[in-house]
Amino acid sequence: MADPAVAAAPPRHARRPVDAVPPPALVLAAVGSVQIGAALAKSLFDEIGPAGTVFLRVGLAAVVLMMLWRPRLKGLARADLRLVAAFGVALAGMNLSFYAALDRLPLGIAVTIEFVGPLGVAVALSRRRTDLAWALLAALGVVLLAEGGGEVDPLGVLLALTAGAFWAAYILLSSRVGRAFPGGQGLALAMLAGTAVLVPVGVADGGGSLLDPGLLAIGFAVALLSSAIPYSLELEALRRLPERTFGILLSTEPAAAALAGFAILGERLAARELVAMGLVVVACVGAARAARPDAAADAQGGAWAA
Repeated sequence: MADPAVAAAPPRHARRPVDAVPPPALVLAAVGSVQIGAALAKSLFDEIGPAGTVFLRVGLAAVVLMMLWRPRLKGLARADLRLVAAFGVALAGMNLSFYAALDRLPLGIAVTIEFVGPLGVAVALSRRRTDLAWALLAALGVVLLAEGGGEVDPLGVLLALTAGAFWAAYILLSSRVGRAFPGGQGLALAMLAGTAVLVPVGVADGGGSLLDPGLLAIGFAVALLSSAIPYSLELEALRRLPERTFGILLSTEPAAAALAGFAILGERLAARELVAMGLVVVACVGAARAARPDAAADAQGGAWAA
């Protein structure tokens, strides 16, 4: 694999407009985009189901990114191909399990439970005893949500936790992909691989409705808001941002999800659910702040660069 510093840095004479945008702003823009896209995607479930919606979203995003970046497979090392394939599986698994959870849970709750993934990354990078307290605080929040009754479905909770595990893999793999491939070429190839993984379940769930022009238009908007735009922004941010800082900024996701769910879907959360979400957010921020810079560097260029 090429030297990470060389692979990640664009030529000095080819400074891009995105390089002038602070990395935290890129992450926050990605947060808002993905939650609006998720709320819009939920409106498609009655027509093509969660798996059909994910297939449409990832497939259309792959088309956009392949046209934009025009990545080349020729000349890639096997290690790079394996990396892209693994990233594609992580993307497919994260989106599929999250949308399945979203079919059973309000948007804000699904995102909050899914946050065990980024929290796990932050705790693993920190390796401090105090992180046990953050982990327990997050667990308390998840338990409050799971046992809150009402709209909280047990299978939905399990699916959201599964999405969190895939999200952790995404965070760590994305930093490697961002260093190994210029621009968004690695992301485009990973989206293509993810689409291939989703073909069987997506076609089975969506059927002929996947070709409906109106649904395709909504799916295209979802693809841009939930996949192409935020993933590209996050990859750019992770090139210049420590993973612990990335985790702190992502802690705004539950709040953004609850707001999008309320404004777009009319989903109202009970006081108990809002408190539980707050516990998870506080745990994520605390654990991410405790992550050591050298540990973050190891995760970016050590074990995950093998």
